[in-house]
Amino acid sequence: KLLAVGCEVLMPWGAPIGTGLGLNNIYGLKSFRAHFPNVPLVIDAGLGLPSHAANAMEMGFDFILLNTAVAKAGDPVRMAKAFAMAIDAGKMAFDANPMEQRDMASPSTPVLGQAFLS
Repeated sequence: KLLAVGCEVLMPWGAPIGTGLGLNNIYGLKSFRAHFPNVPLVIDAGLGLPSHAANAMEMGFDFILLNTAVAKAGDPVRMAKAFAMAIDAGKMAFDANPMEQRDMASPSTPVLGQAFLS
């Protein structure tokens, strides 16, 4: 409905605002991204650590909006830099098209025809 009335960006919460709990519903956020592949999506609330932001970016979210995680940090400048680096890393990982997760172990290095030295 928001898109139908002209909204161009959607902003789901990661967790309740100011909690620092991170991404409480990974499945829901991945489904949200899949349902709106061409809509800019901003994670807006609940992040507490740079790793939370990296995870959101790895899922294909476009932007992170944060305040409390930086404002309440012991060293806000350093925390802001950490978030910037994590966001860049998460975006880079998404753009690199990471491997799909698997339920079982599977070697990535072929061993057929390779010599084993002992």
